[in-house]
Amino acid sequence: MFELIAMGGIVLWVIMGLSVVGAAIIIERILYFRRISVDEDKLFQRIKASVEKGHFDEAMSICDNNLSPLSALIKVGIEHREYPELAQKEVLKDAANQEVPKLERNVSALGTIAHIAPLLGLLGTVTGTMEAFGVLGRFGAVADPSILAKGVSEALVTTVAGIVVAVPAVIFYNYLVTKVNLILIKMENQVTALILMINSGKRRSDARRTEA
Repeated sequence: MFELIAMGGIVLWVIMGLSVVGAAIIIERILYFRRISVDEDKLFQRIKASVEKGHFDEAMSICDNNLSPLSALIKVGIEHREYPELAQKEVLKDAANQEVPKLERNVSALGTIAHIAPLLGLLGTVTGTMEAFGVLGRFGAVADPSILAKGVSEALVTTVAGIVVAVPAVIFYNYLVTKVNLILIKMENQVTALILMINSGKRRSDARRTEA
């Protein structure tokens, strides 16, 4: 193992560093999405029941106890329930946009690792091969061809390492991008439903106050 690392030189160390960073990003993002995961339909119905009764504080308390982007979106909508409908829609869109950086955090960095790891591996192989043939050029013909073959095989270590790092990075990058896009699409689709729910609850609350 240590011999392989020594063969790869500084380029292999860089690739190994990228693998550690990539693994950390993948683990952090998976834990994050697990933490914000929630049964959205059930959450929506719970909050809707409170809003329809005019219990807006209770609805916001439910939102505070959930870490999902939907909870944050609903809370903003409730806080701005006195706004005109058009203004509510703009506020909710702004709130949804503020959730995007949280969802996309470090995902682009993982994509960068997926792209540059094999390129660094290729760079290490090219420089290693040049070094091997440089020795051949300085000393002329090599009596034992296995010496040259050993130099070339050592140079290929970085290419293998780059591909090993890139493959899982690409897989998880595509998974995370798809996950983020699905959440954003859901949030966009929920804006109209949120406005209807909040305004309906506000009208019922106002009607009850008038009757009282």
